[in-house]
Amino acid sequence: MTLANKLTMLRVALIPVFLVVLYADFPGARLWALGIFIFACLTDWVDGYIARNYNQVTDFGKFMDPLADKVLTMAAMCWFVECGQMPGWVLAIVLLREFAVSGMRLVAVEQGRVIAAAWSGKVKTASTMVGLCVMMLAEESWFPLPRTVNLVCVAVILVTTVYSGVEYFWKNRDVFRAAK
Repeated sequence: MTLANKLTMLRVALIPVFLVVLYADFPGARLWALGIFIFACLTDWVDGYIARNYNQVTDFGKFMDPLADKVLTMAAMCWFVECGQMPGWVLAIVLLREFAVSGMRLVAVEQGRVIAAAWSGKVKTASTMVGLCVMMLAEESWFPLPRTVNLVCVAVILVTTVYSGVEYFWKNRDVFRAAK
């Protein structure tokens, strides 16, 4: 297993740790959870860098890396929905986009075509990860204007999600025309 894939698997292993700490009730638990989340997000950047620059791109990594990102961010979003910091309909739109793009990719694979990650998808992932980090930080009592900050972060997550989803479907609309 390549180093890039090991980092992806580390990110997957950190997801339950992140959730346990996030739900824990001890002083500083949210900040510890934030640290774990940030570390997991950084492994996404590092494993991508290593895979591209050291010829470690694998089929396993192409599958597992985006899946790990989705599960990590969805876990955090579920927590924000549960504690009332994110509307459930925003999470539903994010889930819809993820399932729709994944479904489109499956149809494309049946046609012998691979749909690579678009720049807007990378921006969506990065802005979602940063937004969730800021929202976790805004949970701290000393943080100024937590509701306003959460609203802005949720709006950025929503806009980048919708934009990237529309772009994926627009640029690859021929996939469905060719589907039988």
